[in-house]
Amino acid sequence: MRIGILGTGNVARALAHGWKGAGHDVLLGSRHPEDRADLGLPVAGLSETAAQAEVLVNATPGTVSVELLHSIGAPALAGIPLIDVGVGLSDDYTELSHPNSSLGEQIQEAFPLTPVVKTLCTMDSTVMIAPNDLAGPSTVFLSGDDPGAKRTAGRLLTDLGWPPESQLDIGGITTARGQEHFALLFMGIAGGLGAHAFNINVVTRPSA
Repeated sequence: MRIGILGTGNVARALAHGWKGAGHDVLLGSRHPEDRADLGLPVAGLSETAAQAEVLVNATPGTVSVELLHSIGAPALAGIPLIDVGVGLSDDYTELSHPNSSLGEQIQEAFPLTPVVKTLCTMDSTVMIAPNDLAGPSTVFLSGDDPGAKRTAGRLLTDLGWPPESQLDIGGITTARGQEHFALLFMGIAGGLGAHAFNINVVTRPSA
């Protein structure tokens, strides 16, 4: 599958290596691709990346994601599943930029013809692509309104090492709020542990 990843930071590069290792054709999108030629991964402009992609991934800072997507344009994004992993946080990581909503919702509202799936934003980039490195099973969440886009996202999660039983569909795109708001608790847990390589697991009572 041709995957276009918007962004060139730690998350974007980790996902690119993970999906490339699974056999996918990956292209990173940057506002200044000429300055990112040293990444060891193919990089193009944002619009070129979107034009070549069967699936897009938003791995840009959540405070500027909608603006960057507008620079590509709604017609170019129409019909392309977009996996959003971004979270908008203040510079000191203490406040959300979408406190009464979510980035996922904002993207879906701005681009109604682009099916958005929120996932992978409740963990560090190292865990996104290597869940089996943790001491036990853990959970990755999916939020979105389009069943087909969710199935595509689920297959790509499986390719990163997340089996179907670790994937929890929590509902429509409005549930992206819960995923993004977890960022504040994530920072607290990271401070308590002194590490970022962890995840949570949803456990239930045994069946009667």
